[in-house]
Amino acid sequence: MDQNLDQTDVVLPCLDEAAALPKLLRALPRGFRAIVVDNGSTDGSPEIAGELGAKVLHEPRRGYGAAVHTGLEAATSGIVCFIDADGSLDPADLIPLVATVRRGADLAAGRRVPVGWGAWPWHARAGNHLLATLLRRQGVQVHDIAPIRAARRQALLDLAIADRAFGYPLELLIKAGRAGLRIEEFDVAYRPRAAGTKSKVSGSVRGTLRATRDMAKVLRG
Repeated sequence: MDQNLDQTDVVLPCLDEAAALPKLLRALPRGFRAIVVDNGSTDGSPEIAGELGAKVLHEPRRGYGAAVHTGLEAATSGIVCFIDADGSLDPADLIPLVATVRRGADLAAGRRVPVGWGAWPWHARAGNHLLATLLRRQGVQVHDIAPIRAARRQALLDLAIADRAFGYPLELLIKAGRAGLRIEEFDVAYRPRAAGTKSKVSGSVRGTLRATRDMAKVLRG
C-alpha cells in the first residue's frame, strides 16, 4: 500500500526559475507537496520556493538527472511526481497521472501537445520525435520523453538509473520497459515558458543538441 496517500510528493528540478515558481507552486493541487531541488540558481529561486512552503534541497552537481534523482531519494510518498519548474506545464495534469498509477500503472507520463506560439521549438520537437521513435522500436510505447510524470517511488529506485544529465528521463523509460513496468501515456498541454525564464534544452539548437547527445549515449549504452 502507498505511504502518505493524503500527500503526494512533487519533485521540481530548478535552475533560475524565480519568474515561474510563484504561480506554479500556488497552482499545485491540494494534496501535492513540492520538493524543489535547486541546481545552482543565482536568481533567488530557492528562497522564493521556501517562502512559498516548498521543501528546498540543494544539488551542487549540475544536471537535470542529478536534481531529479536527489528529489526522488528525498521523497517519502509511495507515488512521486515530476514536473519542470518553468511554468510550461499545468500541475493540475498531475491529478490524472497519479490516479492512473493508483489504479495499477507503474508509470504515467505526459505526452506534450503544444499550445501557443513558441511553446515547443522545431529543433526540440525533432529531437524528441527521433528518440521516441527509437524507444518504440525497443518496445517502449511512448511518444514523448516528457518532463511530467508520476510513478511508484520504489519502482523508480529499483531501476538504478545512472545518468545524471539530460539522458535521465530516457534511461528511465528504457529501464522501465526492460523491467516490464506498466507505462501509460496521456496528452498534456505544453505552453511557452514563463516570461523571464530560459530553457536549458529547447531554448536553443545548441541546448537541444547537447540533450540529444546525452540521450543518444544512453541509447547506445
